[in-house]
Amino acid sequence: MKSLFEQMGGTYRWEGDYLIPNLELPPASGYQLGKYGRMRRSYLEEHRKVLFANMTVNGTLFEHLAEIDQSCNERMESIVSAMAEKEDVTVALKAADQMEWVRRMNSIRNRAEEIVLTELVYV
Repeated sequence: MKSLFEQMGGTYRWEGDYLIPNLELPPASGYQLGKYGRMRRSYLEEHRKVLFANMTVNGTLFEHLAEIDQSCNERMESIVSAMAEKEDVTVALKAADQMEWVRRMNSIRNRAEEIVLTELVYV
């Protein structure tokens, strides 16, 4: 009688006295996960355990995390530039008063990150 693995087309190889399934990992991409991809992974692992397990088993987890990471980075850039333009945080302000420019940019980045995390990471 064949095992379920064999019925689904799986094969084995001998390693000493043991039969080892011939399994392969999906090809690794060259993309390095960033901050948002790692945050999404942590969120899925802690709060969406079934989804995390399904994506891990299907081999789609890394693709999902990479997509989220790229989307978050693009969204951050667009939100920060739009907010900076709207709030008149310019190079002229940076030249005139650096500390005020840093204060405003930090505020903008913090607000933009909160938006991105709410919209894309913690969903």
